[in-house]
Amino acid sequence: MSKSKENFICSSCGATFSKWSGKCDSCDEWNTLVEYDQGEAVDGKNAIAKGMISGKRLETVSINDIVPSDAKTRLLTGFKDLDAVLGGGFLPGSVSLLTGQPGIGKSTLLMQICANIAEDAQALYISGEESAGQVKLRAERLGAKSDGLHFASSTSGNDIAKTIEDGEFKLVIVDSIQTLSLSELSSAPGTVSQVTNCGNLIIRAAKSSDTAVVIVGHVTKDGSLAGPKVLEHLVDVVMNFEGDRYGGFKTVRAIKNRFGSTTEVAIFEMNQSGLSEVQNPSAALLAERQNNDGSIILSTLEGTRPILVEIQALATPSSFGYPKRAASGFDINRLNLLIAVLERRTRLKLNDKDIFINVVGGLKVQDSAADLAVCLAIASAVAKRKLPENYVVFGEVGLGGEIRSAFRPDQRIAEAKKIGFKHAIGPCTIKDKFVIPVRDLRTTLVKYMNE
Repeated sequence: MSKSKENFICSSCGATFSKWSGKCDSCDEWNTLVEYDQGEAVDGKNAIAKGMISGKRLETVSINDIVPSDAKTRLLTGFKDLDAVLGGGFLPGSVSLLTGQPGIGKSTLLMQICANIAEDAQALYISGEESAGQVKLRAERLGAKSDGLHFASSTSGNDIAKTIEDGEFKLVIVDSIQTLSLSELSSAPGTVSQVTNCGNLIIRAAKSSDTAVVIVGHVTKDGSLAGPKVLEHLVDVVMNFEGDRYGGFKTVRAIKNRFGSTTEVAIFEMNQSGLSEVQNPSAALLAERQNNDGSIILSTLEGTRPILVEIQALATPSSFGYPKRAASGFDINRLNLLIAVLERRTRLKLNDKDIFINVVGGLKVQDSAADLAVCLAIASAVAKRKLPENYVVFGEVGLGGEIRSAFRPDQRIAEAKKIGFKHAIGPCTIKDKFVIPVRDLRTTLVKYMNE
């Protein structure tokens, strides 16, 4: 029998190599190549040729005879917004992947979900990182006392898959995939081969038993999912838990969803009894606002939900030859672009000032309609002038300084009216008496920052 061929695979991009090197030639990452047994030679025959002989014809069925998966009863998490992120709850037989920074609240959220589902069905929480005593303390703090909630501590992928396959539980939480290993593989837990094969085994067990499974995944220093990219392709739903681990709001959004939209978002805050949904985030974000220079209220969208958030800007004289730009909750590259537009299309001189941008509440704004609010905040901080307190702002800024239309303006306006604002500065394409139309950035600054 010929030996299996040992290859090396990049844990970052998935490229394979015949020998090890310190740097991946495909993605230029360092120290990401790990040994991986391809098993290409089996019983002295080529694996492809053997597969052609052993294969058999598939049984087909008419597309009209297939029962849609959504016809099955979904498992509700107990959080309305999180159900919307999932497309209506956990679908039986689905496998979801939840990622997030250490300490963000992944285990807390999953324990609360388990407790809610255990009121009507059997749920199992499997931990490979914590003991039974540690999990019991968390369950008591969160008030999880249902008889339908079960716990097991294991790092064996074989045992976990067998437990899922039995079909006794409607929901199974696996915390986390990086701690699991298969007895057939000699590599350490967390390696590419262990994560890939454990993931495959758990997914097969979930599909065969119609069990909803949630897998917890670790993240790297830059916030991306640790381990092979193939794990994200294998699962049905990939959810990202974001926010400040020490305070502020926390958000759960789906970056992949086979059963629903990826535009929805659930907003949580941590308290003594665990995570709770924020019913009115706009009012909570603006409760402590002080109308100083550099403060602008942005009407933005988190998924399909309109939210009013405060954009703060601070401009100080630069102490060095190269001015500093920093942003919290806003893309730094987009900030640099907007500063260049401000300098080129208006009379503001910013090349001798350090500029800092902050999105209050720990939120990350990715809405292109935040451009105008950021520009007005910078201009307000530099000119030391304030926008009227009852104004909100939204609109995209082009490279020519023009103000472009925003997505779903009706929802933004309705949210501003509900909170009590009187006017909105926005694109001239919006035909609403509530909106003060503006065409370009320079005219807007002259009108509202020189008063």
